Amino acid sequence: MVETYRKIIAEELANADRNQAFGLNRGSDRSLVEERSQLLQTVAPEVLQLCEEMGLSDRETILRTLWNLWLPLSLELAAERQKLDRPVVQGILGGQGTGKTTLATVVRLILEELDYTSVTFSLDDLYKSYIERQQLQRYDPRLVWRGPPGTHDVEIGVDLLDKLRQANRRKPVVIPRFDKSACQGAGDKAQPEVINPVDIVIFEGWFVGARPIPDNRLFDNAPDPINTPEDIQFAKDMNDRLLDYVALWHRLDRLMVLYPEDYHLSKQWRKEAEQKMKATGRGGMSDEEIEQFVEYFWKALHPELFIDPLVRNPILTDVVVEIKHNRKIGQIYRPQS
Repeated sequence: MVETYRKIIAEELANADRNQAFGLNRGSDRSLVEERSQLLQTVAPEVLQLCEEMGLSDRETILRTLWNLWLPLSLELAAERQKLDRPVVQGILGGQGTGKTTLATVVRLILEELDYTSVTFSLDDLYKSYIERQQLQRYDPRLVWRGPPGTHDVEIGVDLLDKLRQANRRKPVVIPRFDKSACQGAGDKAQPEVINPVDIVIFEGWFVGARPIPDNRLFDNAPDPINTPEDIQFAKDMNDRLLDYVALWHRLDRLMVLYPEDYHLSKQWRKEAEQKMKATGRGGMSDEEIEQFVEYFWKALHPELFIDPLVRNPILTDVVVEIKHNRKIGQIYRPQS
């Protein structure tokens, strides 16, 4: 296995131009290369086992992703923790199938190896209760699914991140959790998790860090499927509600965007996820329902309007990770002004 590690490391060092954010190359300081190489060999067996348990079987792809993304991100978070002298909040924006859960799970394992404690929570964990969302839907029938701006308890999120970011905090922290299977699949608040203070916080979600558009006139020529006057008004209203989330984003120390090479892939990836769920005997959406479901979220916060600006903004975004159609990692870069 050691020979496999060496082969992959040598090949990635020779092609480091595609990894501009974290890249090491043949000319890099030997001690830095050796540090990452040793860490890869230390954590690789556990990472491979963990990924296998999560249904990932391509060992070479896992090792290359470990070298190019998971390891250097973990090392940067550890260094940032020392620099700030307080817990670090890493935001991760990514849609269906972009690998948010895998990334967060593997990074937590690596951080543990580096003697740093961490916790992951999702924007989903901040959903309002089932009853509250039912009341919200009666007020605004357009909110047919949970997910868009307005369906979360933003104040709870702000208070949570403020507590998690406190230096030298000793009191436990209550992490909200959400059960998507409750209430016949509509979802509801679950039993909160009580944790001790941690070094690193990973906060992920499909529009974590997305900023409202200042000029509503952009919606008048919005991309498909924002087509009708009703669609345009819905998009404008969601944009207005996104303002409430800016205070939450201000608590992020870093933001990574997992960026599909084509946002339309989210439909394909969602269908694949539903098919896997159906194969286990559980219910799932039809292809037509998935089409409507994904387009609903595009109508709320369209990727071209809300995600594309982030991948070009070096002030708001630290790292962009391109996700290829086969879900492998493409370019990894830092936005340039």
